Amino acid sequence: MRLLIVGVMKGPLAQATKIAIDRGASVTNAESVEQALMVMRSKGADLVMIDVVLSVRDLVTSFELERIRTPVAACGTGTDARAAVAAIQAGAREYIPLPPDPEMIAAVLEAVSRDTRSFVFRDEAMARVVRLAEQVAKSEASILITGESGVGKEVVARFLHGRSNRKDKAFISVNCAAIPDALLESELFGHEKGAFTGAVARRIGKFEEASGGTLLLDEISEMDVRLQAKLLRALQERVIDRVGGGKPVPVDIRVIATSNRNLADEVRKGTFREDLLYRLNVVNLKVPPLRERTQDILELAGHFVRKYADVNGVPVRALSPDARRALLANPWRGNVRELENTLHRAVLLAVGEEIGVDAILTPDGEAFGAGPRDPAARALETAEATARALVGRTVADVERELILDTLDHCLGNRTHAAKILGISIRTLRNKLNEYTADGVAVPGPGEARVASL
Repeated sequence: MRLLIVGVMKGPLAQATKIAIDRGASVTNAESVEQALMVMRSKGADLVMIDVVLSVRDLVTSFELERIRTPVAACGTGTDARAAVAAIQAGAREYIPLPPDPEMIAAVLEAVSRDTRSFVFRDEAMARVVRLAEQVAKSEASILITGESGVGKEVVARFLHGRSNRKDKAFISVNCAAIPDALLESELFGHEKGAFTGAVARRIGKFEEASGGTLLLDEISEMDVRLQAKLLRALQERVIDRVGGGKPVPVDIRVIATSNRNLADEVRKGTFREDLLYRLNVVNLKVPPLRERTQDILELAGHFVRKYADVNGVPVRALSPDARRALLANPWRGNVRELENTLHRAVLLAVGEEIGVDAILTPDGEAFGAGPRDPAARALETAEATARALVGRTVADVERELILDTLDHCLGNRTHAAKILGISIRTLRNKLNEYTADGVAVPGPGEARVASL
């Protein structure tokens, strides 16, 4: 694990450094916020610890401006409660009192470095994927992991990294669908000072940050075709060009890519380069949807029950027979992600000694598989109401409401909304940019609209 400690290296801070090194961390020191930014631009880190005598707010704000997403922990004299509160309010994830407690330092390091995405499976369909993953993990071949949203593609990618010869180096993940096209090139390849507005200093990209380790390109099908050409060169030549840079930079990485689309279809559409597909798809790991590996459903359900009982401080309850049957009968269109959310909800709603079927509910509070008493009448009523609501409105207004309602349903998740709407993430972003320019409130990731439009 790579740890950056920001502050003057003496006294308690020096003790904390020694404890971190003893616990296996690779430690770099910076004595100011400016030096810390230089380190993050040039090397990166998995965790930043900053002395509260420096400005935690300035560090966090600088990270946000330069899109550095590394967690920050503040540390300072244990008796200074006001400094601790101020540090948390400024954006620090944790506060570590000094002089340091070795066990607390170890716990913070473990919390950051621990892979919380447990790999749980029992079904033979998933076991075949795991066996192939183990077979190719130690190779240097690029791997393409495909499957529906929510099946656990990133979990498989981390499994591959953990069994590779690069397991002691960095695992860096980039969600290509979550970063606008204009910023993705800089995020991947870095940039030089002055390369564009806001480029206040040289910044290394994810390729350089992952050098020696593994780079995961999540949802690579959403990458602009023009940027794909630069990615292809990086994979072939093992060199990258920073935005605004004048000379190639060598990198040593293993690339794993994921996609919830059929990339061969995308090649035929002209939205994905065929030569890049061949370069990435040396080995394809196709993760089956949860409905095709039913033996994993109860195994994962038990795992999520234990996990969320522990997180929420409630007793671990067994699933009742009726609850188990309800879980097995559901098609799980959202796959493992939907199952996890359902079990988290069930842990909170359950009463008594077991988690009963009455706690296995949809986000709307309905039982799985529950339908209206008279489906034909309900369908007719809904159709008539919908038709009446559309009369007198323009196509643009109806389209806008459909897009925003879908985005609201997905809590601002652009990728999921685009999939439901049947459009590309790029088309969705263009529409949202138009709405924002017109003064329409658009929910951000993890948000819902506060009022209907």
